[in-house]
Amino acid sequence: MKIFVTGGAGFIGSALVRSLVRDKNCHVLTLDKLTYAGDLKTLEGVSANSLHRFERLDILQTKDVLRCLLEFSPDAVFHLAAETHVDRSISGPAVFLETNVTGTLSMLEATKCYWEELKGPKRATFRFIHVSTDEVYGSLGPKGKFTELSPYRPNSPYAASKAGSDHLARAWHVTYGFPSIITHASNNYGPYQFPEKLIPLCILKALKGDPIPVYGTGKNIRDWLHVEDHVEGLWNILKRGKPGETYNIGGGTECTNLELVKRVCSLIDILQPRNGIGPRSKLITHVPDRPGHDLRYAIDTKATFRKLGWKAKMNLDEGLKETILWYLSHPEWCQHVQEKYAGERLGLARAAK
Repeated sequence: MKIFVTGGAGFIGSALVRSLVRDKNCHVLTLDKLTYAGDLKTLEGVSANSLHRFERLDILQTKDVLRCLLEFSPDAVFHLAAETHVDRSISGPAVFLETNVTGTLSMLEATKCYWEELKGPKRATFRFIHVSTDEVYGSLGPKGKFTELSPYRPNSPYAASKAGSDHLARAWHVTYGFPSIITHASNNYGPYQFPEKLIPLCILKALKGDPIPVYGTGKNIRDWLHVEDHVEGLWNILKRGKPGETYNIGGGTECTNLELVKRVCSLIDILQPRNGIGPRSKLITHVPDRPGHDLRYAIDTKATFRKLGWKAKMNLDEGLKETILWYLSHPEWCQHVQEKYAGERLGLARAAK
């Protein structure tokens, strides 16, 4: 099988590419613009593999995307290229709209042109998997979970941009019969995650003995999903998913941000004790909250299990331990990415009163 992956040098994209090449024996063409969060080092494990090819390309270049599609002739496209960090979207929303909305339009237009030229079984089985986020649904109260039928209520510029891209993917199916599928995943974690996100930021600051920022009270709840569970879910959606459908992919591991940070600190104390620092939990520092910070996310995956037979396997504590051990064993990668981002606070724009 030949798979075309956009954003394949990012965190989730690279995990998908590595899985497709190593575990699924797929031929993969990876496209990535290589912005600050995209890095070829995430693909070192497959870069020399004859099944893998990389092309540096901006998805806004529709004609070049179409050229790559025609040359490679994939059986499916996984579209993951996106700006993803909520804090950055607060400070600079324009690039999120450009990449996530206009970039998705470009991908849909190029892929539709390619798909329309396919014949027979290849046309019938072709799939465009649009990888999105549970953040499009907005914020939950203390009870309930997001389902595939939950209304869209995005509260951040990032979430709004992903909601817009979802609507485009759905519209292309309804209007043109284009075989698009939408996925919504909960918060991912695991190896190679850029340290602007909570877990790798916490790990790297705890290892250094630096203050670990927790927004507001830290009571905001997230559903944590190991990236390897996520990419296995995406594979199941490719193999068994139905065009026009939406599938939710969640970890089933709700946890407050404060509790999560405490778990990470405790594990690091065990895995890498350091004299002079003491318990890493003492490094936790509450900072002003993010504007419009959603209170709670939780995904109901019963429909995904019923339709696809998929459910997350990774226990949160086991996944955190595995993730921390990976960061401990890859100091060169950690140093490399921290040259791009030193851990400073992002998204400091204030909400209007």
